[in-house]
Amino acid sequence: MPNFLDFEKPIVELEAKIEELRHLSDGGDINIADEMIRLKAKVDWMLRQTYEQLDPWQKVQVARHPGRPHFSDYVAALVENFTPLAGDRAYAEDRAMIGGLGRFRGYSVVIIGNEKGADTESRVRHNFGMARPEGYRKARRLMRLADQFGLPVITLVDTSGAYPGIGAEERGQAEAIARCVETCLEIRVPFVSAIIGEGGSGGAIALAAADKVLMLEHAIYSVISPEGCASILWRNGDHAQEAAEALKLTAQNMQSLGIIDAVVSEPLGGAHREPAKAIAAVGEAIEAALHDLKGLDGGVLRARRREKFLKMEGKGLS
Repeated sequence: MPNFLDFEKPIVELEAKIEELRHLSDGGDINIADEMIRLKAKVDWMLRQTYEQLDPWQKVQVARHPGRPHFSDYVAALVENFTPLAGDRAYAEDRAMIGGLGRFRGYSVVIIGNEKGADTESRVRHNFGMARPEGYRKARRLMRLADQFGLPVITLVDTSGAYPGIGAEERGQAEAIARCVETCLEIRVPFVSAIIGEGGSGGAIALAAADKVLMLEHAIYSVISPEGCASILWRNGDHAQEAAEALKLTAQNMQSLGIIDAVVSEPLGGAHREPAKAIAAVGEAIEAALHDLKGLDGGVLRARRREKFLKMEGKGLS
């Protein structure tokens, strides 16, 4: 498997042996099916043991794995007739933030999310999923459009954070994020957000102040990256692992603290091993969440959403 993580090395070595045996079996009369079955069972056992005991820093690595499905993969698999809508009507188009109209399992929806890109060229084009102010202003525009036409909003969050460049700050990055959060709390339509990889800082919250917040099992959600936290507290990025422990950034931490509403299970070995299964699981969870919100009055939705996040602030969790 390409791009395997350090702690997956023993598993990958076994998988390589299985692949070698498969080639031997294909090329001769040697019956090695029993040995392959035994090794495959051992791989599954090792994957289960490893992924059930991941520490927070290992979760960070899994959440960042380049093989995890990205926003465009989810849209391709789950949304019919997707029509992207570009630009913030003020400055420019931001390719780190994608949004548009489509059909999701019988619902006409507005879907918005961070796109990191799948290879070097697309990662540069999408700025590694780090949106500039115009990206958040576009998201805000699309949420208002959804509100105007009574369409549910779905957001998929996967960003290390908002882009911290000088130009972005000059164009009002903080204000754009704050206004986007404000719009999340103002709209009167069902709003479901899923954290599918990294949920970094205000760049994530700008899309995740939703009625229902879902989170993949090995995703992370944090006010700052472990490296950023370590550089501030210890003046040394080498303490990132220690920072990850302190930040309580795992899906399990987030659920216990009441920050998210549900954890979506990933396939054995993480979403990067079986992207189609991970996408299907997120689709099922979003559909269930929309069903729970269907038929509720817009005023009730907005009041409940605001109260939900005000309670977090009251607990000192914001």
